[in-house]
Amino acid sequence: MNKTELTEKLAKKNELSMREARDVVNTIFDTDPKHGIIAQELARGRKVQITGFGTFEPRKRKKRKGRNPQTGEVINIPAARVPAFSAGRSLKDRVNKK
Repeated sequence: MNKTELTEKLAKKNELSMREARDVVNTIFDTDPKHGIIAQELARGRKVQITGFGTFEPRKRKKRKGRNPQTGEVINIPAARVPAFSAGRSLKDRVNKK
């Protein structure tokens, strides 16, 4: 499912116009600094916990050595903050039900 399909399902399930549904999806998931609640919180170093669904959080990745796959040359990969998601118990249980 992509963002457009998610928007269409949200609109249909909640009797919203496509514009209203698109605004809701963008308000939650957009990466633009002026929108996207989840991205804003992660950029501020905070986690977003949605009970039963899961937790989005920024994690620190240490600097490390890597290899250029084309040349085999050793390169330095700088430290970085990366977004991470941990699924909640209810989501895990739902995915495992058939």
